[in-house]
Amino acid sequence: MTKPARHLQRLPRLLALAWLLAVLLVAGHNAWLWLGQRASPDTDILALLPGTSSKDAVRQQAFSHMVDSAQQKLVVLVGDRDWKRAQAGAQAYLTVLHVHADLVAPINDDSAQWQSQWLGSLDRSRTLLLGDAQRAQLATTTAQQWSQRALGGLYGAFGGPRLGAWQDDPFGLFGDWVQERARETPVRPRNGMLFVERDGVSYALLLLELKAPAFSMQAQEQVVPLLAQARRAARTQAGEVVSGGVVLHAAAASAQASSESATIGAGSLLGILLLMWLTFRSLKPILYIALSIAVGCLGALSVSMLVFGKIHLLTLVFGASLIGIAQDYGIYFLCARLAAPATQDSATLLRRLLPGLALMLLAALIGYLGMALTPFPGLQQMAVFSALGLVFAWLTVACWFPQLIGPQTLRATPRAQGFGQSIARWPDLLGGFAWHLVLPAAVALIGLAIAGVARLHSSDDIRALQKSPPELLQDQMRISQLLELAAPVQFYLVRGASAQAVLQQEEALREKLQPLVERKLITGVQAVSNWAPSQQRQQDNLALLRRALLERQGESPDAVTLTAQAIGESPQWAQALRQRMLDKTQPITPEEFLATPAGAASRHLWLGQVDGQFASIVALRGLTDYRQLGQLAAVAEGMPGVQWVDKVGEISSVLRQYRIYMGWALLCAYAAIFALLALRYRRRAWRALAPPLLASLLTLGLFGWLGQPLQLFHVLAGLLVLGLGVDYGIFLLESSRDQRPHAWLTVGLSAASALLSFGLLALSHSPPLHAFGLTMLCGMLLVWLLAPLFTHPGPAAHAAPDAQPDKESA
Repeated sequence: MTKPARHLQRLPRLLALAWLLAVLLVAGHNAWLWLGQRASPDTDILALLPGTSSKDAVRQQAFSHMVDSAQQKLVVLVGDRDWKRAQAGAQAYLTVLHVHADLVAPINDDSAQWQSQWLGSLDRSRTLLLGDAQRAQLATTTAQQWSQRALGGLYGAFGGPRLGAWQDDPFGLFGDWVQERARETPVRPRNGMLFVERDGVSYALLLLELKAPAFSMQAQEQVVPLLAQARRAARTQAGEVVSGGVVLHAAAASAQASSESATIGAGSLLGILLLMWLTFRSLKPILYIALSIAVGCLGALSVSMLVFGKIHLLTLVFGASLIGIAQDYGIYFLCARLAAPATQDSATLLRRLLPGLALMLLAALIGYLGMALTPFPGLQQMAVFSALGLVFAWLTVACWFPQLIGPQTLRATPRAQGFGQSIARWPDLLGGFAWHLVLPAAVALIGLAIAGVARLHSSDDIRALQKSPPELLQDQMRISQLLELAAPVQFYLVRGASAQAVLQQEEALREKLQPLVERKLITGVQAVSNWAPSQQRQQDNLALLRRALLERQGESPDAVTLTAQAIGESPQWAQALRQRMLDKTQPITPEEFLATPAGAASRHLWLGQVDGQFASIVALRGLTDYRQLGQLAAVAEGMPGVQWVDKVGEISSVLRQYRIYMGWALLCAYAAIFALLALRYRRRAWRALAPPLLASLLTLGLFGWLGQPLQLFHVLAGLLVLGLGVDYGIFLLESSRDQRPHAWLTVGLSAASALLSFGLLALSHSPPLHAFGLTMLCGMLLVWLLAPLFTHPGPAAHAAPDAQPDKESA
């Protein structure tokens, strides 16, 4: 034997050793990640979503402000028809949380103290703070009427509740302004707690802050049982407990995804192992297949963590279906080993199989490439994870299987042999004698499919991507109705060259929104200018107040003088009262207001200076009819610096764009794979491509007739139907007539495994995974049934395709 020949003979063993070293490094890296660094999957659904096409940093920061302000908050309502029982239930809830203040803590557990603090923080500017109603009254009410109002407040006949001493607010303007601000929420203080009432039920409101990140699985595992314990404690005293918060929805999604990941992965693996046992009746093939799958998963995890820094839990759920794909390469080698003569060693067999194996890998990678090229972070991560898993599994088969599996290693069971021989009874769709019967039936079926496709309608609503448990949704809706919370995903973004310009634009926007409030399209707005008006508005307020209350109008005395005369006080007393009111005219700025206890609830609305301009958010309360969003968007038209933001609509629009983009990418993938197949199969290349193409058409037609809306994830599944379905054509085109039974056995094992994987994925409660799995289930079943019809060798075909690459077998 010559020296080059000896080196060539040793090459497979060297490659196997080199791959062993690489696999050991990957295994070590995984151990360090998951055991040493305690890495955990990401569960933030927003991390999977695309950004908008706009590069507007202010717009993105505004959305982040709104989301961040909500995701660390928990809202709990403890209700009962007896307020004392509701109060006792709330105390029982807080008692459970008290010993775990490092996890969850009340934002403010003394409403009376909080109210005193925020009223005191506004005291220096109280004379400048006027609402729209007070401004209208000052412009139209006479000095005599104001004097009568002051006297009513002094003697208590019509004064009602008062904030502070009478001399601090003799005309009740600050009290009216506070009440106007209080109408922004139905929540009121009561017995040291926050209180809201609806339909005769009194609720104690608990505002809680989560100390750990809401999307941390470790935090969820600690917080959710704690909240459940607190809920049980409260129910011993009160009749109703309503809870809402991002952490509850994130924990439900995590639990669902973890359960489904284990179910899909374990079910797919067990199904494949059972298939291998029924085919070979030996543990060795099972171990070989499991080995290639394990290396594929470990490699995908390791490299994905290096590329992305973290991995999403839904990526692992999607990646569980990788098991149904990665095993194709091992099955192909095992079945080819059965068909090969005993005199042919496995290294030689691998060299003969490499063209087909390479085509299979490239076809699958082209399918994932379309996903990876989208600017959709979730799809990118899923595509990279799955493609890496396939590459690692493929290299495992290529490097190790020839060393592990010899000519005498495997034997097919009689049942497996019978299945392989069944392809001889499969009809020849293109060259059979009954083509005149088959053709009309095929045309009718395709016509029905096209009619179904014409009935398809699309749905790109982002809200369809996540499905929370019904009880959580009911609680969230109940909280929104009771508290009239502002929507965090629909709001106005206001910009200006200065903070004062922004406040003035907010004031103009509030005036334009007032007709919609009166029509009850919304119940109100939340804006910083509600509490800290622009300097221009504050000066206008002071001038209006001076004219109406403090200055003589012609010969008539002012309201203060009239009040002093009515109660027998001197002009010096009247001047002292005027000065006392004027002492409370220190202008308030947004920054000063937001630093006070009163500004705590509005801090997320003020963006401050961003990219050389100032910006703020005007949020909407009580928005329930989302069909009227167009009217809200129209308000911003023609207002410089005011922009309507509908994040749900924006992301849904992006999903629509990606669905269209991926549709074109799917067509391009068909063209690319056809060109790839044509290099080897020449005029027969279309035979490998026809089954997935026809299966996709029939699947879409079925969805159309069933009324199933077309989504992005149906199109993505179409990419994998192509990538996997073309494998079956390759299996059959690569085989000669004598090898065809073993090729059909390969197709059967591969298709059954894929159906197990994606069939379980179709049972997922996650809407995108369900849509993806259902498409794969229908598509792959149809490909399995159609593949032998288009790849029948015909009566004259006796050689392998590489022996006669240009001849049609019709």
